Amino acid sequence: MLIASLLLVAMAQSPSADVATARVAFTKCLHADMKKSLEAKMTPADYETAIKAACQSERDAFRKAVIALDKASGDSDADAAEDADMQVEDYHENFVEKFTDYTETNTMPAA
Repeated sequence: MLIASLLLVAMAQSPSADVATARVAFTKCLHADMKKSLEAKMTPADYETAIKAACQSERDAFRKAVIALDKASGDSDADAAEDADMQVEDYHENFVEKFTDYTETNTMPAA
């Protein structure tokens, strides 16, 4: 019984691994959305508005993983949610800056 319990614990993914996996999925989706928006000749202002609705399932999974990690580290629900929201906003701001740079230089991101 003890061995089975230890195996289950070892097989369970850690909260930090969940965050890493969710982060990759979220940023990959944002990258694809940015490229699609550049191809559509969206303006930076329109993209800044649109990005908030993009990649909802990936964003929600990332946010949930960050909250779980923060709570596992002892943060309160409110602090964990605030941190997750700040990280999502940081990604949005970063992609808006990249989008603006690509627009200004009339270039596209690498595949």
